[in-house]
Amino acid sequence: MRFLEFDTLTEILLTMKQNKLRSFLTGFAVSWGIFMLIILLGSGNGLKNGITSNFSDRATNSMMIWGGRTTMPYKGFKAYRRLQLTNNEVTMLKNHFKEIDLITGEVNRNSMVSYKQESGSYEISGIQPGYNGINTLKINKGRFINDMDLKHERKVIVLPRKVAELLFKGDDPLGKWVKVDGLSFQVVGIDATAERGEGSSCYIPLTTAQKVYHLGIETYRISFTVNGLHSEEANEDFGKQIRAYLGRQLIVHPEDLNSIGLWNQAADYVQTMKIFSTIDLFVLFIGICTLIAGLVGVGNIMVITVKERTREFGIRKSLGATPGTILNSILLESVVVTTLFGYVGMLFGIGILELISMAMGGQGGGGESNMQIFANPTVDLKVVLGATLLLIIAGLIAGYIPARKAVRIKPIEAMRAE
Repeated sequence: MRFLEFDTLTEILLTMKQNKLRSFLTGFAVSWGIFMLIILLGSGNGLKNGITSNFSDRATNSMMIWGGRTTMPYKGFKAYRRLQLTNNEVTMLKNHFKEIDLITGEVNRNSMVSYKQESGSYEISGIQPGYNGINTLKINKGRFINDMDLKHERKVIVLPRKVAELLFKGDDPLGKWVKVDGLSFQVVGIDATAERGEGSSCYIPLTTAQKVYHLGIETYRISFTVNGLHSEEANEDFGKQIRAYLGRQLIVHPEDLNSIGLWNQAADYVQTMKIFSTIDLFVLFIGICTLIAGLVGVGNIMVITVKERTREFGIRKSLGATPGTILNSILLESVVVTTLFGYVGMLFGIGILELISMAMGGQGGGGESNMQIFANPTVDLKVVLGATLLLIIAGLIAGYIPARKAVRIKPIEAMRAE
């Protein structure tokens, strides 16, 4: 008899129908194991995706520094002196620290931006070309600010997509001129970065902003990316080096370096990934325990099934059925039940994850201004299929061992079995 004969499948379905409770218990163990595995892995991935998405608008290896106020007098300077960063610090940091890759100074002002009859108050950010890589902007039209804009103090501007839509009402803004506090700036690019909201900045060259707003060479903050720092300790040590170096340049007391503000997203990201590594191991452990419980359940029920059908095996053998035929029917029943209920568990698991994703999205789990907590709770299909295959194999082994013993006994002894 071939393993997948139609008559054999029909017989198996009839057997399952006649033994509904037994079939249900076997299938439930499989479905529950797959269902819980999907829920656990999907929820862990959803939490991880949600938290890490909050890093997506800025390079994960970025840092930012700004000047605060001193709290100690030092070398003739009084306490509570305001520390002012300049273009000089941008250049010195880039030249002194080989770990620094992209770097930009930044100044910000709210200004009136207008085009023909349309106008609005928006933030104007004077930046350098490295800003694009640090903040992972998406320039879908035109270009970003470049070195020539910076060198020649060009009056060019990159508009956020929403601002461009409000000002130009569907017209192509590239190449057109807008007014920024009465000064004309040519639109050279559109920033289509998602989830930036109405408060998005309009970008102009840093040197142009410093000249327009009479700032000299002042910069409000300096942002940069760092390479080669893969641990919290390395990031903390580098942050101390940055503060110490700037403290010497700005003449700050060595014990007053906290007056130099520092935000280290690289350290935050490393710490977050370490936390999620622990969560992944915990979720994987729970998932494996759930699968083991499913394996035990399938195995026990298959042993009981074979024991209950020993008399049936004796009758079949007396009617001419071979041991191989009987064994094939038992193993095929295990495969059918495990596969069918495993698929049901997979569907329910995926469905629940989709409902959780929709519910979290509808309750403000993310958005343009909210912090994302839970997003895209997916699970690798290979993991699910692998777990289902493991349960099928376990069912085969659990059924094969007692079934092989049962089909080897003589028909008369099998029919006497209780």
